[in-house]
Amino acid sequence: MITFAPGPSKVYDALPQYMQDAYSQGILSANHRSSKFMNLYQETEQLMREKLHMPEDYKLLFTSSATENWEIITQSVVERASFHIYSGSFGKKWIEFAKHINPATSGIKIEANQSIDVAGLEISEDFDLIAITQNETANATQVPMSMISAIGEKFPEKMIAVDTTSSMGGIELDFQLADIWYASVQKCFGLPAGLGILIVSPKAIEKVQRKGERGRYNSLSFMLENAEGYQTHYTPNVFGIYLLNRVLKDLEEIQEVDAKLRERMRTLEDTIARTSSLRMLVDNAETRSTTVMAVSGSEELINSVKKAAEKEGMQLGGGYGPLKPTSFRIANFPAISDAEFEKLNNFLKQY
Repeated sequence: MITFAPGPSKVYDALPQYMQDAYSQGILSANHRSSKFMNLYQETEQLMREKLHMPEDYKLLFTSSATENWEIITQSVVERASFHIYSGSFGKKWIEFAKHINPATSGIKIEANQSIDVAGLEISEDFDLIAITQNETANATQVPMSMISAIGEKFPEKMIAVDTTSSMGGIELDFQLADIWYASVQKCFGLPAGLGILIVSPKAIEKVQRKGERGRYNSLSFMLENAEGYQTHYTPNVFGIYLLNRVLKDLEEIQEVDAKLRERMRTLEDTIARTSSLRMLVDNAETRSTTVMAVSGSEELINSVKKAAEKEGMQLGGGYGPLKPTSFRIANFPAISDAEFEKLNNFLKQY
């Protein structure tokens, strides 16, 4: 069964070999204070620079999940409160987590087909961090880099944190545009769930060090202190880090991956536009995701399409939250082969 679910998603076909190599090389029992692990950490960080164009002065950290990063950012970086710009369920969850820790948290919800009105955006001095859900997995929307750039130019005194859980590793991100970026590996990185990625800028590091917040197991200052020597503050998912390392080694440079995914998505968009009964949930091309497509229709039709796809050996991702009955989602992640994507595209043409 080929899965097009947007996470956990299809893993890379080379994964069985990576797993066997991890066992053979003793990675599964490697101590996180050992030179073996420190070399792995250092090499993985360098691969993030080479393949994903992470800046030289940004630091790579490992967490348990993107969800954990919500708490880390609120507890270790935010001083006054964070202001959230979001359009769907996962962005809403981030602001709710933040509000639980800091009730002064606020934000605005953008409709799926609505572009952010940067000129009309007002964020007071009560907020020192802007939180942006760049790619919303629930409703298949995205915020383009140009929009993040415009927000940064209007509010240069504020830090920007960006959720790229379902886009990092799939599209080219301009890391210089924000201070904090995070993701999980079970989407565009084509790996099993269980490892979060947190990338921080020198500006963010300086703020964390100035704030000096400690005392929790996932205190960012504690994490950064250990990361200076390519160690982690607690026993990490060493296996997951090794698998990420192997994926990055085999990955094309991100601009090549980006171009391929955009071309595949254009083909899928054209197919959906030509069908008589299905439509794209997000009509606005500027706010439509490159890595996740949401397709909508009547509840009866959506159920019928999903069942027909399963008979053809393909699993479509279900709709999320209130969109569940009337939509399905398609992951356009790098681990999905062109042949698999073409099979799905040909299947959808019948509608």
